[in-house]
Amino acid sequence: MGEHIIKLPDVGEGVAEAELVEWHVKVGDLVREDMVLAAVMTDKATVEIPSPVDGEILWLGAEIGDTVAIGSPIVRLKVAGEGNVKTAAEPASEEKAPAKPVEAKPAPAAAKAAPKPAEPPKTSVAAPKRPASASAAPRAEGEKPLASPAVRLRAKEAGIDLRQVAGSGPAGRIGHEDIEAFLARGPQAARATGLAQKDGVEDIKVVGLRRKIAEKMSLAKSRIPHITYVEEIDVTALEELRAALNKEKRADRPKLTLLPFLMRAMVKAIADQPNLNALFDDDAGIIHQHEGIHIGIAAQTPNGLVVPVVKHAEARDLWDSAAEVNRLADAAKSGTATRDELSGSTITITSLGAMGGVATTPVINYPEVAIVGVNKMMVRPVWDGTQFIPRKMMNLSSSFDHRVIDGWDAAVFVQRIKALLETPALIFVD
Repeated sequence: MGEHIIKLPDVGEGVAEAELVEWHVKVGDLVREDMVLAAVMTDKATVEIPSPVDGEILWLGAEIGDTVAIGSPIVRLKVAGEGNVKTAAEPASEEKAPAKPVEAKPAPAAAKAAPKPAEPPKTSVAAPKRPASASAAPRAEGEKPLASPAVRLRAKEAGIDLRQVAGSGPAGRIGHEDIEAFLARGPQAARATGLAQKDGVEDIKVVGLRRKIAEKMSLAKSRIPHITYVEEIDVTALEELRAALNKEKRADRPKLTLLPFLMRAMVKAIADQPNLNALFDDDAGIIHQHEGIHIGIAAQTPNGLVVPVVKHAEARDLWDSAAEVNRLADAAKSGTATRDELSGSTITITSLGAMGGVATTPVINYPEVAIVGVNKMMVRPVWDGTQFIPRKMMNLSSSFDHRVIDGWDAAVFVQRIKALLETPALIFVD
């Protein structure tokens, strides 16, 4: 038998390190070739690390949330044959024994000099499963109390929930003296109201995508002085047009949502104000104004917020834009989006759909200078000069980097989008 060390491979061009976000194995597990061992994250792309050989896990070289350099050992396996590690004179089981293995035999004393392996982080502190005395915490959820019929009858007559009583007898058995002690602590504790005081604290380590989101949001809010401009849009005509276009079902045309119309309106508005389609390098004091319009679409996934990017929106028509949004949304939700698909945006749209609320204050996707937020669409009474009529209304909440975008320019941009969405035929006019 020999040992095989797996090192963190090169997971992307120019990437020097990656964050470990998930272990799929533990010490003592038997793995097969190509079985996924771990997942690491670079930027916002998650990469799975497979095993190149069959073997048994002896050692894990990092904890979840650790940043690991490319080329660093992350897994040690016991394999058939020589492996890729030269063995020393002493037995391999002593030289390479893992510290604190999971379900592993105790290591010999000589193994204490070996590197300490990583263990999964403990994310919560739980109360003991069985109380040791009458003052202990109530038993765990689902654990049945042990008590004689006489004790159960007394508890029922006193209105006591036995699940809240700590037993001092063998195996936590509840006796009459435990009932007396429970009653002595006061009537509020004795009554089985179904309401119990909870004192547990769960410690959740911020890792992976959530940590990336936290870092990006902190950077954006600490560096960018935001100005948010909210305007209501009458989308009644737009919704009628969208419904009519969706009725003409064609295999080469996806179903249209609001987003493709908004994207086309933004392309036209940016043509008049190209300074909105820019990245601000505040360290160098340079604004990078882009000709290509690459629209990020903030998308909620099971793992958190990501921003897939529709590249060159200026060269896409309504249906091409819709198809690309659908494709990127599916890739983001399934976790298969590439680094290229999650980077390179020059302006961003954020939308919470039906949960969008009346108004929001979107955080700019640093280092961009503008973000357009879509709020919930609702039917509202609108005064037309003689009477109130029902109209489909929606607010746009848009934020701008006030260091480079004046309030007037922000208002002109949003008003241009408003005009295009309220008269959607203009979207198709060059």
